[in-house]
Amino acid sequence: MPELEAQIWKGTAFCIDRLPGKTPGTVIFRFTGPFTARDMYGSVAPTAFHHIFDCEVTPGDAAPLTTIFDLTAVPYMDSSGIGMLVSHYVRCRGKGVRLIAVGANPRIVQLFKLTRVDTFIPMVATLAEAEAI
Repeated sequence: MPELEAQIWKGTAFCIDRLPGKTPGTVIFRFTGPFTARDMYGSVAPTAFHHIFDCEVTPGDAAPLTTIFDLTAVPYMDSSGIGMLVSHYVRCRGKGVRLIAVGANPRIVQLFKLTRVDTFIPMVATLAEAEAI
């Protein structure tokens, strides 16, 4: 009988980079690595992780109008990743900020469709498309 092996992502560790968009009022969060509870909370407490996406506005700057989640380098996402996206979507919507997902691979697109997240978080293929919306 063959042994079963757990699927473990052996690539890049989970990382989030916050970048300015090309247009004023756009913030891009670029995710790298598997977007799972184990990876998200491996080094950051859940409450601290939740506040990573709070956008501080400095005097003279406009509040963000669009948040882009770049998922191009995310090979896998679990229910915790989807939950975090939905939670941030709700927070954005309450502030009048659009949230757009970019570059999801077929596996993540399938997860979005299965959970019906695709019905309220727009998904586009490229960062250029997201910034043009």
